[in-house]
Amino acid sequence: MEEIELSVVIPAYNEEHSLNATVKEISAYLTGQNLSHEIIIVDDGSTDATLSVAHKLSKELYTLRICSYIPNRGKGSAVRTGMLAAKGRHILFTDADNSTPIQELPAFLAALDNGFEVAIASRSITGAVRVVHQPFYREIGGKGLNLFIRLFAVPGIKDTQCGFKLFTREAARTIFPLCFIDRWSFDVETLYLARRLGYKIAELPVRWTHHGGSRVHPLRDGLRVIADVVRIRLHHYSIPKRGQE
Repeated sequence: MEEIELSVVIPAYNEEHSLNATVKEISAYLTGQNLSHEIIIVDDGSTDATLSVAHKLSKELYTLRICSYIPNRGKGSAVRTGMLAAKGRHILFTDADNSTPIQELPAFLAALDNGFEVAIASRSITGAVRVVHQPFYREIGGKGLNLFIRLFAVPGIKDTQCGFKLFTREAARTIFPLCFIDRWSFDVETLYLARRLGYKIAELPVRWTHHGGSRVHPLRDGLRVIADVVRIRLHHYSIPKRGQE
């Protein structure tokens, strides 16, 4: 069988209104690029019609696979499930609301071809474009939280939370089995482990659009991220030596 070049993992919780358009755009783009691929929707215990939308899409798109479970466990759990099920040589996870368009992909593939094992999207470095900004209070809170994350978990990375990250298959299969954070802080844990494992991380500017309806509560979830960073730093990870994964 021909090797799959790219797996795209889309975590989805109550995304019935955005999932159809996002998946079709990703599929059309990858097909147009003649890139062998699979798309994996991970339904994270949705209570709306997300799973029904996914099954309808699967009848149209032969490259689409669905993972589903109940109850809701959190975005980190959904991403981990999809990343470990993926078969591609490169594995991307991206948000169901299409905040970072798939058209940004070529720079990420180029980074991996040039020796990086992880390439992450950034809204905070030179060249990034916020097409639609978050509300002011969210941006200020996000900057403060990211400063804390840089100080205590991943120094030098300016945006850990943008939901568009590409991994080599080897990196994904080494990093994600070690993860235990199920909710919003999973990005921090993923990058913290990538650093611990010695993987090279490229942070790349992207076009990003804020969509309303975020389920993130700035104060409550900000405090959870701080607590999770402490948990990550105190957790004893069984870090394998490179080449012994």
